[in-house]
Amino acid sequence: MKKVLIITYYWPPAGGPGVQRWLKFVKYLPDFDIQPVVYVPENPMYPIVDEGLVGEVSEKAIILKNKIVEPYGLASIFSKKNTKGISSGIIPNQKKQTFLQKMMLWVRGNLFIPDARILWVKPSVSYLKKYIKENGIDTIITSGPPHSLHLIGLQLKEDLGVKWLADFRDPWTTIGYHSALKLSKYADRKHKLQESTVLNTADTIIVTSKTTKVEFERLTSKPIEVITNGYDVEKVVKQPLDEKFTLAHIGSFLSDRNPKILWESISELIHDNEEFARYFELKLMGKVSQEVLDTITESGLNDYLNNLGYVSHQEAVEHQRKSQVLLLIEIDSEETKSIIPGKVFEYIVSERPIVAIGPKDSDFAEIITSTNTGTFFTYTEKERLKATILAHFEKYLQRELKVFPVGLQQYSRKNLTGQLSKLV
Repeated sequence: MKKVLIITYYWPPAGGPGVQRWLKFVKYLPDFDIQPVVYVPENPMYPIVDEGLVGEVSEKAIILKNKIVEPYGLASIFSKKNTKGISSGIIPNQKKQTFLQKMMLWVRGNLFIPDARILWVKPSVSYLKKYIKENGIDTIITSGPPHSLHLIGLQLKEDLGVKWLADFRDPWTTIGYHSALKLSKYADRKHKLQESTVLNTADTIIVTSKTTKVEFERLTSKPIEVITNGYDVEKVVKQPLDEKFTLAHIGSFLSDRNPKILWESISELIHDNEEFARYFELKLMGKVSQEVLDTITESGLNDYLNNLGYVSHQEAVEHQRKSQVLLLIEIDSEETKSIIPGKVFEYIVSERPIVAIGPKDSDFAEIITSTNTGTFFTYTEKERLKATILAHFEKYLQRELKVFPVGLQQYSRKNLTGQLSKLV
């Protein structure tokens, strides 16, 4: 059985979307005669923890752990709330940032390049060089963000000549929050230089969307493969649908991911339709920025809000299956067209209709429409959005609200692992 070393930061008990991709690849790699060896931090500072995922780690995987120095640990002495928010990607609107928040973002962007896990690179290279030599490993995979992990792969490639696959779950210098880091010209140049060096040194680049592939093709001639995220077979007891007409959003709701056309549409439907007002419920699960909550309040929706906060992955899947309609929101910008939220794939197998809002030509829009699992809207299509929600509500009243998916198998985790195994 061929061994492959996988270097990743997010690993159980980490919660959130970042952990799912490699947790599932590791689960299925042994089915393709590949032994996964997973290298993770021993003492990480995860912004989200889900102990339930520990039981999902494959018994066939070899897990290596090494200590990490986490600057966020020191930063939390000054502000635990701000540290946790920034480390999980929730960055306050620039106009509303406090002096402390501005300072923390500047430090994060200019002193820790490419990110706060840069201090793990040197000890990891030292530890892994010895392990690779002693165990005859000839292929490594690094997964980012955090993109500092690609610098571990870069050094191991240069020192040992191993085959190296660099997996980008998100882009590097064009990701949405990059511009919010208050980068100096020097820091910006260094980010781009590191990105270019990684893209032109790795043997193969793996990305999760077609748009990221096109973007990276401008920076490198190395082979680039698209392997999306996907869905797994979940052991969920079938539950009855919510009695209320629930619109549910599952996952982080960032400040810039604040769809005012949605809140306005719902508010108008409540005002114009007594029956809609009687049955409607807005259900949120995950970290929600204060700005999103403030906008919901301003829209007069507080009485209809059920904010459950962070829930385990198991609970999230259960809510996906029993909510009446699922909301999928992406930031309205050129940089986010390539982002395909991991929950898209769990959504499409939930058998519930999806209402998705994002920038024009978003990669995830194609997945939703081609699988016949939902409807996509840009931020300018308020009337069409409002009409669709009302149509869903009328079908809900008739107990006929359902979807008829097609072509889902291509996104199964096992099928995607098969694609990965050919690269390994």
